[in-house]
Amino acid sequence: MEGKGTTETTERPAAAKADGANTPRRRRNVNDANLRYFLVKPGSSPAKPELGQEMASEGEALIEAFRTGQPFYTLTSWRAVPEVNGGSPVIVKQAVTKG
Repeated sequence: MEGKGTTETTERPAAAKADGANTPRRRRNVNDANLRYFLVKPGSSPAKPELGQEMASEGEALIEAFRTGQPFYTLTSWRAVPEVNGGSPVIVKQAVTKG
């Protein structure tokens, strides 16, 4: 009866869970209209990222990044604004639309 009705489970090491490689992506609380897509500026590095050409959509950025073999950046701009909740002011972030 060996093997029937039994399932073997393996536990992943804690280090594999912590790296985020196999975790589902979190949804951003900003709509895609506020996201902007940029190719990497030639000569920039991950240590000092610089924005290059802006792309019109994520699809265009993906295609161009694949074609050139370089990464691309997504950018969201935020503005700090006061919000009054029951007489106590709180500073919250508000997405800045491209304009």
